[in-house]
Amino acid sequence: MSSLATLAVVLFLTIVAPLFIVLHFITKWKQGREISGDDEQMLEDLYLLSQRLEERLDTLERILDDEKSEWRSQK
Repeated sequence: MSSLATLAVVLFLTIVAPLFIVLHFITKWKQGREISGDDEQMLEDLYLLSQRLEERLDTLERILDDEKSEWRSQK
């Protein structure tokens, strides 16, 4: 009976355990690549903020073009 138990332990340690470990880390790796709901919301907020800032910049450029048209060439 002890040889059967030894064989079971050896098979477990050489086949099942490494396979389990590899599959476990593959699953964790795939989960890590996905974007979470909080991250998606943060990206949406950043996108909206960048759109607002771009509109402000366009407005400022229009104002400067109207008041002082040579402002772009001055540096």
